Amino acid sequence: MTATADTPYAAPHSEPAARTHEVTNQPPPLTGHDVADDPVLLEGVRREGAAWAEEDLHRIGRLAGSEQVQRWGEEANAYEPVLRTHDRYGHRIDEVDFHPAYHSLMEVAVGEGLAGAPWADERPGAHVARAAGFMVWSSAEAGHGCPVSMTYAVVPALRSAPGLAERYEPLLTSRVYDPGLRDPAGKRGLLAGMGMTEKQGGTDVRANTTTAVERADGTWRLRGHKWFTSAPMNDLFLVLAQAPGGLSCFLVPRVLPGGERNTFRIQRLKDKLGNRSNASSEPEFDDTVAWLVGTEGQGVRTIIDMVTMTRLDCVLGSAAGTRTALARAAHHVRHRRVFGARLIDQPLMRNVVADLGVESEAATALALRLAGAVDRAQRGDAREKAFLRLATAVGKYWVCKRQPAAVAEALECLGGNGYDEASGMPRLYREAPLNGIWEGSGNVNALDVLRALSREPASLDAFGAEVEAAAGADTRLDEAWRALRGELARTEDAQLRARRLVERMALVLQGSLLVRHAPAAVADAFCATRLAGGGGVAFGTLPPGADLAGILERVPGGGR
Repeated sequence: MTATADTPYAAPHSEPAARTHEVTNQPPPLTGHDVADDPVLLEGVRREGAAWAEEDLHRIGRLAGSEQVQRWGEEANAYEPVLRTHDRYGHRIDEVDFHPAYHSLMEVAVGEGLAGAPWADERPGAHVARAAGFMVWSSAEAGHGCPVSMTYAVVPALRSAPGLAERYEPLLTSRVYDPGLRDPAGKRGLLAGMGMTEKQGGTDVRANTTTAVERADGTWRLRGHKWFTSAPMNDLFLVLAQAPGGLSCFLVPRVLPGGERNTFRIQRLKDKLGNRSNASSEPEFDDTVAWLVGTEGQGVRTIIDMVTMTRLDCVLGSAAGTRTALARAAHHVRHRRVFGARLIDQPLMRNVVADLGVESEAATALALRLAGAVDRAQRGDAREKAFLRLATAVGKYWVCKRQPAAVAEALECLGGNGYDEASGMPRLYREAPLNGIWEGSGNVNALDVLRALSREPASLDAFGAEVEAAAGADTRLDEAWRALRGELARTEDAQLRARRLVERMALVLQGSLLVRHAPAAVADAFCATRLAGGGGVAFGTLPPGADLAGILERVPGGGR
């Protein structure tokens, strides 16, 4: 019957409405778990001398895996820092406002000793415990790790000025997060940053044009512009500037003793690809008060102690970011079913996740080995100090270089779900390239390796001793090390070959660590694919015969 003006339309008889939005075949949220419940991480912590920290790591891990802290990470990135150059009356204030979630993340990080605290902790393994905690906590949100890392890194460099270290180190090693611009003497804890690069030079800091002039009272006055200075609301900054005696390192406080604001004009905040929770800025100095740190004209040598420690944190952060992406991918494929079976039970997906697991374990093992070297070097071990000089640059190059590829593959494991912001994977993907650029891009670190090889032969001796600790355990590793020694002996075209050389150094070092410390399934797969060329270029190309089950047992993400 057709409805007319006199005949109302009658809906056809039908069954009760079907459930068109019933949710099935989706993984549960990856919340309420302990991020530190990870055999690869815990074995590394024990191996490097910090077994005493496991209870603390589990506490941090349960926090990092909680729904509340994951929400903090989302909010800190959704509500980005806001620059306020002036107050309502027109006074210059140069302050940056952060969402409360950012402050919550910072409070935990500082309170758990992830900033400067290890320098005041005499327990063997203190730096390893801090490194592991930094990795666990970074899984919740990576951006706020920048000010945490710089505060950790500033302490050894500041010790080049004993008077300044005596004044500020107790507050830099504090476990109290005390934000806000106030007289440092009245605060319970301080945060630090650094200002090195300028727009005309970038990595070439010797091209810096910021000037420093000494005053009769022993202070210096800086004038110039910095191109990329993160965390501008921190309390203190190490800054490079041209003094009469050459490029020198200076300490610049945001607030002077007595409470007066120092001149630190924030021209703008950077609009970055990722790392959105962290404010990165361009500050200008104009008659800005500073104190000399180290010897005039030796600024690079002075600040390099800080750079070395922040490079360590780049390795830690990239290893953590890779492991976080892997955990999310593994959680998804352990719950999602396709073509009648769980994804993790399908051979090709098992190969992909297992291959990512091998990559992640190699990165984590190297990161914690570097942290162990820091700890032992600080206690006077000369060989460990020499090893650290070379291995930090090698690890910084390779682990940070591999993170973007690994995160992209992990994202793909989720399919379209991984491309959705709600999954958290896009934030991990945007964050992934950062550590490869921060504290020197791949080329800078490759050239630094060449510099160490030519100027500090003890570093190669220490590196070789570390690799040769696994001699005879795997013929593929032995052959790779033999070939690498031949490459190291060549001097022609060194810069042209630098990336290949550093890549091989990283793989041989990781192979040595895995052969000695990882299960046979992991070490065999690594040596077969990374050293002997038995795998493809993409992840998921482990050869037939690889013990995928043995590798997957060590992959985080729930439901092992």
